Amino acid sequence: MPSDAIITLTDPRSSAAEAYRTLRTNIEFSSVDAKLHTLLVTSSAPTGDKSTAVANLAVAMADGGRRVILVDADLRRPAQHTLFDLPNEQGFSSLFKDETAFNAPPLHSVPNTSLQVLTSGPLPPIPSQLLASQKMGAVIKKLAGLAEMVIFDAPPVIAVNDASLLASNVDGVLLVVRAGSTKRDHVKAAKDRLEKVNARLIGAVLTHAHVDSALQYS
Repeated sequence: MPSDAIITLTDPRSSAAEAYRTLRTNIEFSSVDAKLHTLLVTSSAPTGDKSTAVANLAVAMADGGRRVILVDADLRRPAQHTLFDLPNEQGFSSLFKDETAFNAPPLHSVPNTSLQVLTSGPLPPIPSQLLASQKMGAVIKKLAGLAEMVIFDAPPVIAVNDASLLASNVDGVLLVVRAGSTKRDHVKAAKDRLEKVNARLIGAVLTHAHVDSALQYS
């Protein structure tokens, strides 16, 4: 059973779930002129809610039967298999080494949604070597051919080089910022690093922000 942290599944009428649907709409409008088929979500520094935010966004993106694949591309501290309560013997890393897995990616369907999850799979000793390999482009193209939207959950951009390697291969990048915790200079450093690899930063999402109860409507 998926974690209660995936509020878009467990409590879709909540204000938090509505916030993710608003985020989905904003992302869709940001790509009116430039098609957004693959999206990378990262953070500036390590934060415990980055993967939770990605999972909720993926569920929101799959509203209305839209075919969405969520890829756990954090090959250091993967979390999506835990959040969705899925096995992780095979996954994203398997597509680089196993031709059978590449031809038929081990996707897991999330009940009552059109979302499929590709867990991280076995963790490689040096993830950046895998992500910088020539196979990376083929893997992204393969996944993009199976869904209308592919969302990658990536490690923090200034902690390791993994996110930068992925960012240069996708259509857009979304940065997760935690209110009251993420440092301003870390956000700037993340933005600078993404710009150096010519990534298209479409915006940032603020988590744990204070919500004025007077603005809630239900």
